[in-house]
Amino acid sequence: MSEVRVAGVGLTPFGNTPERTGRDLFAEASAAAFDDGDVPRTDVEGVFYGNFMGELAEHQGHQGPLMAEAAGVHAPATRYEAACASSGAAVREAVKRIRTGENDVLLVGGAERMTNLGTAGATEALAIAADDLWEVRSGMTFPGAYALMAQAYFREFGGDHEDLAHIAVKNHENALPNEKAQYQRAITVEDVIEAPTVSTPLGLYDSCPISDGASTVVLVSDEYARDHGLDAPVAITGTGQGGDRMALQDREYLARSPAARIAGEEAYADAGCSPEDVDVAEVHDCFTIAEVLAIEALDLEPVGEGITAARDGRTIADGDRPINLSGGLKAKGHPVGATGASQIVELTQLLRGDHVNSEFVSDATVGVAHNAGGTVASALVHVLEVVE
Repeated sequence: MSEVRVAGVGLTPFGNTPERTGRDLFAEASAAAFDDGDVPRTDVEGVFYGNFMGELAEHQGHQGPLMAEAAGVHAPATRYEAACASSGAAVREAVKRIRTGENDVLLVGGAERMTNLGTAGATEALAIAADDLWEVRSGMTFPGAYALMAQAYFREFGGDHEDLAHIAVKNHENALPNEKAQYQRAITVEDVIEAPTVSTPLGLYDSCPISDGASTVVLVSDEYARDHGLDAPVAITGTGQGGDRMALQDREYLARSPAARIAGEEAYADAGCSPEDVDVAEVHDCFTIAEVLAIEALDLEPVGEGITAARDGRTIADGDRPINLSGGLKAKGHPVGATGASQIVELTQLLRGDHVNSEFVSDATVGVAHNAGGTVASALVHVLEVVE
C-alpha cells in the first residue's frame, strides 16, 4: 500500500468577492498548488472536487470537468458533495485511490461561491444540508440548530456563553497574521458577549461568516515523490469517516458528535497513532460550540471539559495543543466546499514550518483535520504526519 504524500498546496484568500466565479477561484488555488509542489499538470490522473451549492449559487451542476478545465488539467474529474464536508470527502477518496495503486498523482480540493447570494440567499442555500421535511420547513436554520446543541451542552456539562467567547477571541487572534483569512482583526470577550444575538446563546461573533474561496492539494504516491525527487515531508497517514442521523430530533445526543468520534477513531487507527500524539489540529468551528464538540469527539479534550479549553489556555496558540491556528472557520472563513481541503493546506504548512503561525508548533510532527457536514451528520477526519 502506497504512502500518500502532500506534494503541493494552494489556497485563495477567503472573503467577500461576489464578482469572482467558482472556476476563477479554483484556477487560482490550483496554480498555487502546482507551483508549490513542482508537479506538472500533465501528470495528474484525476481531479477530486468538493462543492456544495453550485447549482444554487451559480446555476451550475456537473462541476468536476469544469474545474479540471479551470485548473488546466486533462483528466477525469468527479464532484463530491457532503455539505460542508464536501472537500474533506474528496480528500478521503483520493487518499484511498492512491493507496490502492490505481493512481499516483491526483488534484484534490474544493471551491464555493456564496456571497453573491446575499445573507438571506446563502442562509437558505445552506439550509438544504438539513432535513427539509422535518427541519427546514419548520424554520430551522443552522444557527438555530447549533444553538440547540449549545443549550444541550450547557445543561449536561455546564459552561456558558463567556466560555464560548474565549474560542472566538482565540481564533480571531490566530487569524491576525493569516493573509488568507477573511477577518484579520482582534476581538474581545466583551465584543462577543455584547454582539447581536443570532440564536440564543449564540451571537454574531459565535458564527462563521459567509465566504468565497477555493483550496487545492496535490497528492502523490510515495513512489512518485521518490522517483521525481520531490520535497514532500508531510503525508496523510490516517483517514476516517463517520455518520449520524440527519435531523437533530432523531439523534441520541445533542451535546456530542458521534459521527466525528467514529471518524476520529478510524483515522487514529489507520495512522497507528493516538490522540496523545496529536500536536496541532484544525477543526470545524462553524459556530463556537462546534469547536467544543469537535475536540471532545477527537479525544483532544475529555468529554465535558472542552468548553473551558480556550478560557484556560490549553488550545490557544502557545498552549498545550493549539486548535485552529489558521483562524478556523470562525475567522479564516467558510466557503463550504473549500473548507475540508483548506484544513489540509493549513496543517501541511504548519507541519512543514512555512505557515505564518508555525512558530507556535515548531516541533510538531502530527496534525489532525476535522471536517463536518450539516450538524455533523457527516464527519471526515484526517491525520497528517511528518515522515521525511
